[in-house]
Amino acid sequence: MSDARADIPYAQTGDAEFRDYVALLKPRVMSLVVFTALVGLLVAPGTLHPIEGLAAIIFIALGAGASGALNMWWDADIDAVMKRTARRPIPAGKVAPQEAMALGVALSGLSVIMLWLATNALAGFLLAFTIFFYAVIYSMWLKRATPQNIVIGGAAGAFPPMIGWVAVTGSISLEACLMFMLIFMWTPPHFWALALFMKSDYHKANVPMLTVTHGRKATRAHILVYTIALVPFALAAGFTSIGGPVYLATALALNLVFLHGAWAIWRRDEECAEADAYRVEKRVFRFSLYYLFVHFGAILAEAALARLPAYAEFALRFKILEVF
Repeated sequence: MSDARADIPYAQTGDAEFRDYVALLKPRVMSLVVFTALVGLLVAPGTLHPIEGLAAIIFIALGAGASGALNMWWDADIDAVMKRTARRPIPAGKVAPQEAMALGVALSGLSVIMLWLATNALAGFLLAFTIFFYAVIYSMWLKRATPQNIVIGGAAGAFPPMIGWVAVTGSISLEACLMFMLIFMWTPPHFWALALFMKSDYHKANVPMLTVTHGRKATRAHILVYTIALVPFALAAGFTSIGGPVYLATALALNLVFLHGAWAIWRRDEECAEADAYRVEKRVFRFSLYYLFVHFGAILAEAALARLPAYAEFALRFKILEVF
């Protein structure tokens, strides 16, 4: 770990409040994990008892929280010098590093074992691999080693819908892979848009983000290229069992707007006022947050529409039974 850790006002065991431990789990990130995993679970073919389904979502969420705690433990020195993360529990002196590590390890083991028992071994294995990938491959290696950290590391955030799907089916399918690729290809332009107006933070923390190693111009070009590469995967899902006209219309509109934003970032004049640059980049970043939620919401809507006839038939039969 970095020597900068010596400058962090480490807390002593017992100093933290309950909300500080909750913050270690990155609840905002967890909300996206839970939602995409829930969509993967609900649209998968097959049946899962409601209690098993609820348990699966809870343990996937705990796995995501475990990853967050381990990431905060390892990255405490980076978090301490970045404005965006300086108030996190460890650099703020509220949670001791060893407590964060212990919490992450405990939740990792609990979530993996319980997901395995509640659903199947493949789902448990994928959750274990996701935690390992985020905590070790991304946090401990890629983040400090290469400007491609976000590109490769994005796989960790792309697994939840696949895990939800596998929890029901016990296997990986084209649909699960396309949901994975939707998040995987979305991650680089999403984070690079953030990095464009947070460059000084990454520079101070000595994180080799693309904006630091290759500059803003190259980063803007990468955003456009990855956004273009994202579109085929987003649209392809519409032609599988999880897609349909609602999804296709939604995906087409969202991707046109995202492409327009990426194009606006790419063609921006380097000499324009800094405030103007930040306005464009922040707008694209904020839209990218809605982009993923709305895509998965459309997938969920398609599944609900597909099941309407079955619900109507059930309701009709129930009414007939009431008559008799």
